[in-house]
Amino acid sequence: MGSSDFVTLFFLVAAVLIFLQLRSVLGRRTGNEKPPFDPYSARDLSKGPESGENGKVVTLPRRDAAEGDDRFAVIDAFAKPDTDLNRGLRDILKADPTFNPKEFLAGARMAYEMIVMAFAEGDRKTLRNLLSREVYEGFDAAIVDRESRGEVVKSTFVGIDKAEVLHAEMKDNEAQLTLRIASQLISATYDKAGALIDGDAEAVAEVNDVWTFARDLRSRDPNWKLIATESEQ
Repeated sequence: MGSSDFVTLFFLVAAVLIFLQLRSVLGRRTGNEKPPFDPYSARDLSKGPESGENGKVVTLPRRDAAEGDDRFAVIDAFAKPDTDLNRGLRDILKADPTFNPKEFLAGARMAYEMIVMAFAEGDRKTLRNLLSREVYEGFDAAIVDRESRGEVVKSTFVGIDKAEVLHAEMKDNEAQLTLRIASQLISATYDKAGALIDGDAEAVAEVNDVWTFARDLRSRDPNWKLIATESEQ
């Protein structure tokens, strides 16, 4: 027997031994094995609920039913249950499962500072991204009037003392939230000659505003926009 025949015979014997070993470990198919379960099989999904003994239906717990009450926990922690505010926030959460009032409030505080400073600086680009068309037109008109007289506003945003949600509701497909914001601001307006005509360049002023933000939940744009402003004296 040549060397090549010996090698061939060696591998053949090895293959037989490996097959017998695997057979003893894994067992043999009898034809009665259940097919592997595929949780994403369209065939399995189309069967409906599984039946138990005597044909009784065994209903599996639905995830949304189990978590139905839990999803409002974030709302109840933010606003007292059984209040108009709580109900309004719940309506928004129902329409937008990603809504979180704490995250919204944090974003609104940032937006407030950006809007106040953009208005003082005449930054129309920033304002256009954060304001509704109607509010932007009002802000822009005030900037144009200021610029026409050569006036300059110098402001320093000190901070927000308090921000709270007063009202929340769904209007058709639009979520709306109204906030009361108390802030501190240093603001001074100078004429074209550089003379101070309004405000104080050193004193910190207390500012109280009521602003309403809105977002169209049908839109892919995740940003909220300011749709109404009101000052509290």
